[in-house]
Amino acid sequence: MDFVSPVLDVASRICNCVGDRADHLRRLPQNLKSLRTEMEKLNNVYKDVRERVEREENLEKKKRTHVVGGWIQRAEAMENEVNKLLDRCDEENQKKCFGTCCPRNCRASYKLAKMVREKMDAVAELQSEGRNFQEVAVPLPSPHVIERPLEEKPVVGLDSPFREVWRLLQDKKVGSIGIYGMGGVGKTTLLKKINNKFLQSSIKAFDIVIWVVVSRPTNLERVQETILDRLDIPHDRWEGREEERKAEEIRRVLKTKKFVLLLDDIWEPLDFLRVGIPPLGDGNESKIVFTTRSADVCVGMAAQKSIKVECLEEKEALSLFQAKVGEDTLNSHPDIPKLAEMVAKECKGLPLAIIVIARAMASAKTPEEWERNLQKLRLYPKDVAGTENDLFSVLAFSYDSLPDEATKSCFLYCSLLPEDYQIPSEHIIQLWIGEGFLDEYDDIQETRNQGGKIIQMLKHVCLLEVSTEFIFQKSEYLKMHDVIRDMALWLACEKGKKNKFVVKDGVGLISAQEVQKWKDAQRIALWNKTSIEELSEPPHFPNTETVIGRMTRFMFPSGFFTNMHVIRVLDFSNVELRKLPAEIGNLATLQYLNLSGTRIQYLPIELKNLKKLRFFMLDDLFSLASLPNQMVSSLSSLQLFSMKFFSSPSPVDEIMLLEELEQLDHINDISIMLTSIQSIERLFESHKLRRSTTFLQLAGCKGVNQVQLLSPSCIKELILVMCDELEEVKIIHFEKQVVPSKFPNPQCCFNYLLSAHIIGCKKLLNLNWLIHAPKLQYLYIKRSKIIAKVIEDERSEGSEIESGLSVFSRLIYLVLLNLPNLESIYGHPLPFPSLRWISVWGCPRLKKLSFDSSICMSKKLENINGQQEWWDGLEWNDQTLMHNLTPYFQPRGSPYNVKITHLVHPITSP
Repeated sequence: MDFVSPVLDVASRICNCVGDRADHLRRLPQNLKSLRTEMEKLNNVYKDVRERVEREENLEKKKRTHVVGGWIQRAEAMENEVNKLLDRCDEENQKKCFGTCCPRNCRASYKLAKMVREKMDAVAELQSEGRNFQEVAVPLPSPHVIERPLEEKPVVGLDSPFREVWRLLQDKKVGSIGIYGMGGVGKTTLLKKINNKFLQSSIKAFDIVIWVVVSRPTNLERVQETILDRLDIPHDRWEGREEERKAEEIRRVLKTKKFVLLLDDIWEPLDFLRVGIPPLGDGNESKIVFTTRSADVCVGMAAQKSIKVECLEEKEALSLFQAKVGEDTLNSHPDIPKLAEMVAKECKGLPLAIIVIARAMASAKTPEEWERNLQKLRLYPKDVAGTENDLFSVLAFSYDSLPDEATKSCFLYCSLLPEDYQIPSEHIIQLWIGEGFLDEYDDIQETRNQGGKIIQMLKHVCLLEVSTEFIFQKSEYLKMHDVIRDMALWLACEKGKKNKFVVKDGVGLISAQEVQKWKDAQRIALWNKTSIEELSEPPHFPNTETVIGRMTRFMFPSGFFTNMHVIRVLDFSNVELRKLPAEIGNLATLQYLNLSGTRIQYLPIELKNLKKLRFFMLDDLFSLASLPNQMVSSLSSLQLFSMKFFSSPSPVDEIMLLEELEQLDHINDISIMLTSIQSIERLFESHKLRRSTTFLQLAGCKGVNQVQLLSPSCIKELILVMCDELEEVKIIHFEKQVVPSKFPNPQCCFNYLLSAHIIGCKKLLNLNWLIHAPKLQYLYIKRSKIIAKVIEDERSEGSEIESGLSVFSRLIYLVLLNLPNLESIYGHPLPFPSLRWISVWGCPRLKKLSFDSSICMSKKLENINGQQEWWDGLEWNDQTLMHNLTPYFQPRGSPYNVKITHLVHPITSP
């Protein structure tokens, strides 16, 4: 019996093995079918992942992650392996014994069956991985250097310092280089030339070139954040963290790189360790180059080499001066070229002064004008101790050449803005009007036009500059060069002798002792986290006409308004202000009050005592609970009232507010947001209100399926937002509906409408009424699901308005976002002679652009942006037009890559 047990055990094992193999062979047909099915599923997952990767790589300029890249390779390899295995199985299936289903080679068939089972598991695992990718691509690293535009071309007189700085950058013994010189001498231009030199492909000595504008006052946090962004360090690692944590992140990355740090416009020594910049030397070949006006800063920052940028030589200065004056003026009389040499010499070779004076002289076409102006220039003192005074004595000539006191006052007023601040032209004009600089005209629009002319004049003589950082600007953004600003403050303070203009930017808490020094101030401007400590007694501001507090955390000290006997302007826009003291009602001379963007809940009833108030702005008051009854109607001098972009539902009785506005004798500029059909009807039934309303926003408007706008109207900007049930907008004139297929007389349409925003109006069918807006410049349509055509074909039978203006002939910016049914803009091609920018995103059915061949001839077009697949899918009747427009196209992965903040208020953002 002892030999029986082992025999039975072996027999049992053989049976189990045979049974297991037989089970594999029996299940093989079903497993082959399952493998094919699972492979199809894997292919679908592969396609989805591949499409996501390609979309983010092509449109968003990202790079696939290593994990995803590896998965794609494994999925592709798996497909090849499975196909080969299936082919082998098909071959083996053909080799069965004749007349049976039994394989000829059981061993080979078993191996295949086992491989099929294993591949099924591997395919399923790959599917699971592919379905669970949260991220398939990451942003590409920033380029090692970003080009900086040079405003003055060709660059004159900087070859020598450029060669010296570049030589030092190659010197391994030199780590830090300071560039210094007077304001306006070309230090920033030189630094830009150095930055751009690194763009040359042959220069690969450094991993990254970082550009930071430091400016005044030094803001360490801003410097750190600029560097952190440039290093592509994720925001969640540093945003909202303390200074030391940000410094650690910067140091951690820079220690691993060979970098060049370019710091422009430093006014005081910067502590590199606090910023997070690792020490130079000890084998680290990184470089730091900075610009400053003071040689002392070079010493304080331990620059190993300091280079002074000198003024231009006479020949270089004359060349620059002649280029800026222009050949037309130089050739207008034989004596002028010689006089130009004499004027250029008076500029002392300072590039900024040369440019400013040359622009001022560009319109002088007779020798007599040149001689008079040259004599004026020579009257200013020369060789005054102190670089700034030498500069100001030259630059002040351009100020004294301004035609009148109003223009001079407007220019000096701009010095109240902080350094590098950019302001919309319409905002600065409004402040000028509030100050009374432009009281020549009774009509507010005429006054604005006069302000626009002054801006053009100040730009022409280079006392104001236009910012190029904003693309969709309804109002151009202005800035003042810091040297010009310093000169303007010097003049406003009577050449530094009096403290008439007080400007504080980002200085934190101001002491009571400091405030006491402002008793002679005419204008006070507090910016960016500047506040005043609690005062033991009310401050005395007997001569103060202006107080501006913006982007600050302002708590009014007790009695702050008590001793302001001549105050005209109070601007507290975008201040964290929750309460307004009742004493503000005692400011009998106040004419301009801006409380926009504050957190005020209740306005004091005492505001009704401001009988001279002409401008009252209450925009963006999302915390406002109500308006005091009869307050607005008590402001008997009010000309401009603005209350837009507040919370919905409306915190005010709109009907009552409109009735109070109607009672005002001088009102002629109203900006308002309405939320009900009753309010809209009340507005348009009043001739005064209709004539005075320049900005109208209709928000929410529940239950409204049709809006009737009475013509003629003075509305310049119209916003329809989140009117979910609105289907149609009609123009009504003298109680009669305008026939849609005919263009009305200019007096019977929206002749003043410049901007229209249509956002979230889900049932709106079309915008046919826009044919009655011949001067429309900005059109923004977003999330309106039903619109198929902006203007329907049958509405576009005539292409000319009776005034002679073509449809959309003034249109500058066109934005179309998330319009799934949009098929066309207009019934047939149009020239769009003014169009600069068109942005299309989320409009898959828009296959044709309503452009005719003349659009490229206007030379106005700058940019077409949208999704690459949308552009590739466009249909063209004229292939030449496609080729001409293609260079203007810039693919965008998201509509929010475009800076459009001034077109769409935050209330409309998703």
